[in-house]
Amino acid sequence: MQGLTLRTVRKLSSSLRSSSSTTASTFQIQLHGPSRSLSQASKPQATSRSSHFPFSYPQTPPEAFSRALSTAAFVDAAISGKNDHSSSIIKVSQTSRAIDDDSVNAICGSVSNELTDDAVETTPPEAAAALGGFDSSTTRMTLTDAYSAIELALDSVVKIFTVSSSPHYFLPWQNKSQRETMGSGFVITGRRILTNAHVVADHTFVLIRKHGSPTKYRAEVHAVGHECDLAILVVESEEFWQGMIHLELGEIPFLQEAVAVVGYPQGGDNISVTKGVVSRVEPTQYVHGATQLMAIQIDAAINPGNSGGPAIMGNKVAGVAFQNLSGAENIGYIIPVPVIKHFMSGVEECGKYVGFCSMGLSCQSMENVQLREHFGMRPEMTGVLVSRINPISDAHRILKKDDIILAFDGVLIANDGTVPFRNRERITFDHLVSMKKPNEKAEVRVLREGKEYDFTISLHPLQPLVPVHQFDKLPSYYIFAGLVFIPLTQPYLHEYGEDWYNTSPRRLCERALRELPKEYGEQLVILSQVLMDDINAGYERLAELQVKKVNGVEIENLKHLCHLVEDCNEENLRFDLDDDRVIVLNYQKAKLATSWILKRHRIPSAMSSDLISKQTDEEIVAAGQN
Repeated sequence: MQGLTLRTVRKLSSSLRSSSSTTASTFQIQLHGPSRSLSQASKPQATSRSSHFPFSYPQTPPEAFSRALSTAAFVDAAISGKNDHSSSIIKVSQTSRAIDDDSVNAICGSVSNELTDDAVETTPPEAAAALGGFDSSTTRMTLTDAYSAIELALDSVVKIFTVSSSPHYFLPWQNKSQRETMGSGFVITGRRILTNAHVVADHTFVLIRKHGSPTKYRAEVHAVGHECDLAILVVESEEFWQGMIHLELGEIPFLQEAVAVVGYPQGGDNISVTKGVVSRVEPTQYVHGATQLMAIQIDAAINPGNSGGPAIMGNKVAGVAFQNLSGAENIGYIIPVPVIKHFMSGVEECGKYVGFCSMGLSCQSMENVQLREHFGMRPEMTGVLVSRINPISDAHRILKKDDIILAFDGVLIANDGTVPFRNRERITFDHLVSMKKPNEKAEVRVLREGKEYDFTISLHPLQPLVPVHQFDKLPSYYIFAGLVFIPLTQPYLHEYGEDWYNTSPRRLCERALRELPKEYGEQLVILSQVLMDDINAGYERLAELQVKKVNGVEIENLKHLCHLVEDCNEENLRFDLDDDRVIVLNYQKAKLATSWILKRHRIPSAMSSDLISKQTDEEIVAAGQN
C-alpha cells in the first residue's frame, strides 16, 4: 500500500501557492481508509473511518494545510494491516469553480511523483487523467505499512545487557562496584550493531539478545563516540546472525512527520513500540558527551532501556533514541542521520572514532544596531562577533578578536548566528562546522576594521583543558610521599555530588569551565588529597590546590610533574601551589616514606599504568641511543 506523505502535502501546498490563478478557490480534502491500532495481545483490528479537511486557496496558508493532513487522524487512517491490501483514498474535491481546470491539473500533476494512480481520486476528471501514466517505482518515499515496519524491526532490534564499573576519581587507583544496565540497539550494514555510547560506557562485559530468543551472545565494542553518544558493537557468533536483517538509514524527518521508537524500555522484558511525531530539529546539548550537536525532538517518551533503539519512519531509520527532557513528560530526543553517518564514516575511514570538528571560537550575536554600526557593518551585512579564540585551533593564527564572521563556506550567517536549514527553518552555524571531517578546510568571509577578507581555515576536533568526560579509561594519578597528584577533570568534580557546581572547590570549578589550553597536551594538575604520614604532617590542608611548579620549573601536565620528581637530583623537593602555598620535602626521606604509605593504604602502584608505560617507552628509547 502507498499513501500520502508530508512531503507530498508540501508539494501540493507549494503548487497551490505557485498556481497561475490568483482567484480564490475552496478544496475539500476527503480521506477514506482503514484505521488500525497495534497491541501486543492481538493483531491489528480494522475500523472504517472518513476524515474531511477543508482548504481554501489562497486564504489558508500551506503550512496550516500541511499540519491538518499530518494529524493523528490522517496517520491512523493511512495505516493498514499486514495482510490487508486496501488503500486509503484521498479525494480532492473542488467546491468552488473560481479556479480554472488547468490550474487544478497542474496542482494534481505536481504530486504525481509521490502518489500511485489508485491512491488518489480527484475532481474534475481531467485532474485524475494527469496521474495516468505514473510508475510507482519512481516514488521517493511513502508512508508504508506501519505493521510491516515493526515486523522489519523485530528482526533487527536487539536488547543489550551491560556490566560496567566506573573509576573512583577520589581514589583513582580503584574502581567503584560494578553495576548492570540494559539498553537497545539495531543491526546496520556490515554485521554491526549500532547503539548509544552511554549504554556501554565503562563496560567490562556486554551481552546481546535478539527478539524472540532466550540466548544471550557475547559482544565486543568496536568503536565508541562519547561526544555524539554512539557506539558500534560486533558479535562473532554465526548463530546470532541467522535470520537477522539490517536497517537502512533514511533522512531527517520534517516537522510533524510520524516516527516509531522501537526498543526495550524499563517496565518489561519484551520489545516495545512507541509512536510520536517530530516537534523540533535543532542543535541540542547531548547529556552524555556534554556536546552541542543536532538532535530531533519528538513527542514520544524515551525511557531508560529505550536508549540505542531506532526511530523508524516508513521502512528506514530516522534516528537513534538517546535521551529525554528532565522534568517533562513525553518529550524525547533522537540522534539524526547526519550525525550517525558522520560517526560511522569516521570509523570506517580511520578505524576509530575521530570526533567532531570545532573552530574554537566564542562568538557574540550582532543583533544590536549600534554594535553593528560600531564595527562598520553595512545595512545589508549580517554576521557574528569573534570574542574569544582557542589558542590550539587553526583559527587562532588567522582570525583576531573583534573580527566579524559574515559567511561560512559561502553560507551567510545571520546576526543571531543562524543559517538557513530546510523549509524556512534555521539552525546555528556551528552545525555546519561540526559536520566537517577532521583536517577538512572551510572558507570563511570576515569583516575586519571595515574591510572584507576571505580566509581558509583547517578544522579539527579540539580537546578542552579540563576533559568533560573520561569514559572507558582509567584516571591518571601519581603519588609521592602521600601527596596524590591528578589532572583535573570534570568527572572528578562530579564526585562532589549532583550539585557539584556549588559543592566542588570554587576555583577549580571555574577553571574547569572557562580556561583554555595554551598548547597541545597541557593539563591542569592538582593536589587532590594528602595520605597522612609523618613526612607530610602539616600539609593536609593544602589539598585541592593547583600545582604550578616543581623545583622552579613550570609543569605542563602530570607526566611532566612525574618526570621532574623522579629525576630530582637536589636534596629537597619543592612544590609551588596555587595561592602562593609551598610544600618542601627531603627527597630521599620522602622517597622511602612513599613505599610505606602505599603499603598502608593497600595501593598497588605509585603511579597509574599510563605513566608507567610512557616512562618505560622513553627509557627504551634512551637505552637504544646509548
